[in-house]
Amino acid sequence: MKLHILAIAAHPDDVELSAAGTIIKHVLKGQAVGILDLTMGELGTRGTPKIRYEESMNSAKIMGLAVRENAMMEDGFFGNDKEHQLRLAKYIRHYQPEIVIANALHDRHPDHRRGGRLIADACFIAGLRKVETSWEGEAQTAWRPKRVYHMIQDRIYEPTFIVDISATFDKKMETIRAFKSQFHNPESDEPITYIATDAFIKNIEFRASTLGKQIGTRYAEGFICENLPGMSDLDSLLLPELA
Repeated sequence: MKLHILAIAAHPDDVELSAAGTIIKHVLKGQAVGILDLTMGELGTRGTPKIRYEESMNSAKIMGLAVRENAMMEDGFFGNDKEHQLRLAKYIRHYQPEIVIANALHDRHPDHRRGGRLIADACFIAGLRKVETSWEGEAQTAWRPKRVYHMIQDRIYEPTFIVDISATFDKKMETIRAFKSQFHNPESDEPITYIATDAFIKNIEFRASTLGKQIGTRYAEGFICENLPGMSDLDSLLLPELA
């Protein structure tokens, strides 16, 4: 299965919080989009790995993903080393995405920033022909995504570009609510955590609203890329509703 976009992130729900609106837009365009979670989020205070897996599959259905997998790395302790780069390179070569969406390079959670660097490095390694990997016993060919875009997660940074998600914002919030064990739930008797408050959920809307205001839309998501993206002409930057 070839994907147009593969979003890779450290924990189930990372993508939902920072990129679901953008992903849903591309799914609605008829493009094949998938998510690869690096870990099961097994160190999370609330819920269990089994519950989070079930929640991630429910979210995948809401988004209309072509595939969602888990690389089964160790939450909190995976590294940006040869072992993990090669494990990730196998998925990149298998799905051959044109675009990879990755964790933030700098963030509050160490898994996010470590994941962001791991994903970017694995995308480069996957494009080296002399690096040998196999999938289900068959040798893989080299593949390097054309672009790697990093999400903006907990910490606020100036985006390289902003995507209008006004039409998909409600659906984005639906994917976040799919993770009932993790976020604000008045019926839950589990410990209150940093992300399990009503204020955290309200901040998601505030962030999207603030980014949207910068480009003249209601809601948006921002991304950062290390290599400056190009465009075919000046009209490429005109949003249809503003053109």
